[in-house]
Amino acid sequence: MNTNDKIIVPLDVADEADAIALVEQLPQVSFWKVGLELFTSTGPKILQELKSRQKRIFLDLKFHDIPNTVAGACRVAAHYGVDLLTIHATAGRDALKAATDGVQTGAAQAGVQPPKLIAITLLTSISSRQLAFDLRIPLELPEYALEMALMAQETGLDGAVCSPQEVAQLRDSCGSDFVLVCPGVRPTWADKGDQKRSLTPKQALQAGANYLVIGRPITAAAEPELAWKRICDELATVT
Repeated sequence: MNTNDKIIVPLDVADEADAIALVEQLPQVSFWKVGLELFTSTGPKILQELKSRQKRIFLDLKFHDIPNTVAGACRVAAHYGVDLLTIHATAGRDALKAATDGVQTGAAQAGVQPPKLIAITLLTSISSRQLAFDLRIPLELPEYALEMALMAQETGLDGAVCSPQEVAQLRDSCGSDFVLVCPGVRPTWADKGDQKRSLTPKQALQAGANYLVIGRPITAAAEPELAWKRICDELATVT
């Protein structure tokens, strides 16, 4: 895989017109993330638009509900022919199993490849202190992220979303076939924003990430095309 194909750029905009403008501004980007705001605004129309342009799609809706509901949602989402789809690991073992079944059923119904189902271990905006004091989780943050990833793997999921700082441990514990997607990646020259647990793109790939989600350092840059190229050039040296 080309290193550039490992970068997923979020379409964190409010409507279809802004999304298409961003896609056209960055024609080199092959993999786009559609999250809650844009999908709530446009529905599947934006997915059809991206597919028509031969783009890969990370549908990041972070499902979190009872097993029957997530099974139905995953079944429908699989119809769209997206590449990655997310569900919160904290939905629990039964919901994760139901989601994997739903993805397979939906893809078979639509005659498309099933998306890789990826578990959210812990949002990268949450710090160790917040995990302990706000969420009342008695585990250390890296241990908690690992437990969530292992549960996802045991229930048949394809991978996990985790902060770059947990990648090396998850790669070591979950093996080479488990897909690890890292948001919260920030080049040294970019503002960290609300990301609490960050590494540079190069560090994250070297630690074992398969995909990097890089948004504002590119999309909020004065010249997004130059920011994209700068990151790609930095990653070209990763073996």
